[in-house]
Amino acid sequence: MTSPRLPDPAFPAGDRGAAEPVRRNVAHAQRPRTSVTKRILLSVAGAVAAVAVAVGAFAAYSYVDLSNGLHRSNITLPGAGKKKNVAESNILVMGLDSRLDENGNALPTDVYNALHAGNQGDGGYNANVLMLIHIPAGGKKAVGISIPRDDYAPLSGSPDGVSASKIKEAYGLALDQKLTELTKAGVAQADAYQQARTFARQTELQTVSDFLGGVRIDHFIEVTMAAFYQVAQAVQPITVCIAQDTQDPYSGADFKAGVQQLSASQAVSFVRQRRDENNPALNFTDLDRERRQQAFIVSLATKLKKADTFANPATLESLIAAAKQNIALDSGFDLLSFASEAQHLAGGNITFTTLPITGYGVKDGKDVNLVDPGQIHAVVQQLLNPATPTATPTATPGATTPSGPPATTTAPAPAPSPTASTPPGPNGTYTDPTAPLPSGGVPCVK
Repeated sequence: MTSPRLPDPAFPAGDRGAAEPVRRNVAHAQRPRTSVTKRILLSVAGAVAAVAVAVGAFAAYSYVDLSNGLHRSNITLPGAGKKKNVAESNILVMGLDSRLDENGNALPTDVYNALHAGNQGDGGYNANVLMLIHIPAGGKKAVGISIPRDDYAPLSGSPDGVSASKIKEAYGLALDQKLTELTKAGVAQADAYQQARTFARQTELQTVSDFLGGVRIDHFIEVTMAAFYQVAQAVQPITVCIAQDTQDPYSGADFKAGVQQLSASQAVSFVRQRRDENNPALNFTDLDRERRQQAFIVSLATKLKKADTFANPATLESLIAAAKQNIALDSGFDLLSFASEAQHLAGGNITFTTLPITGYGVKDGKDVNLVDPGQIHAVVQQLLNPATPTATPTATPGATTPSGPPATTTAPAPAPSPTASTPPGPNGTYTDPTAPLPSGGVPCVK
């Protein structure tokens, strides 16, 4: 199923060839890719936290300016009305691989040059970053749940006739479907584009909710590719830690082992890296890329704790401008309230976990991550509803200990210990992408 090319501002000239269908750009059909079109993995939650904390630090008139300028979608959130405690929230962060802003316009040339990822004609509308941020009530530790983008999953509503595919593709397929329908119905192109984006968000949120076992989603934050670079540019340098020397000519990554400070362009390479041909033993996988995203978020949060980060009005203005161009929210999202939560989380009150996969396979000609739905649902429930620790009973002299096997509890796997070949970072070394990653410092990662 294809749809006509749209020669309008929503898709600038050069976005795709006249004969190429919308779906190839929107849904990221599988095809050979050159080095400049490799997908960039966005540290979107870090970008959002940066903007949110900036809002909390800025004057009221600036907050109003930001809030009025953001794109918002009036959608039906999965599980709406089923919230048991108003003080808790589940927020889905979505990062798109589109090389356009939220209006469908091309990015500035200097941004394309820094990203090293082609131009507005590259990329598509896959949700390459999917992360559920669970903020519990009572000041308890929050959890960030990363969903690997290539997990094979049923797609809500079978957009464009596709019932199952990589979970990230629900957005692009739904966008293509709705855009085709609205264009045929004669809806103005700019309006059709925004309505299609809303439908795509609705589809992706429902797909993720179903995949996680019917989890309620209270809000969403959508960030385009440009937001990552622009936020990193506003707050650079960012401190990270690399466990081993690594290079990747495709992304421009060239890092030595240990702690180092990155410019915005280097930060792009850090989260974009997907291979090391000089050291194949590193064997980067989709889960390692999730860990890089998490590590950048944690490092950025550490940076945000410094009082002088937002002392410069120019920094605040840059963050707000980036948000207005490259971030979208649901219509009910109170960004000012989230700003206070983000400040709390920046203090180390969150742990990140990547959902497990059972292996790799090929479905419909695409390389995918294979998953066990029952395992996914169980892990998610454990993370969202952790067991309350119980005190170990103290033996009383003369008392009889009950017989039978001891009770067992499931706990997150411990973080791997640093080794001589992987120098410890300020917050430990986490080269195992399946281990929980705590916040509150700069972690050393693969």
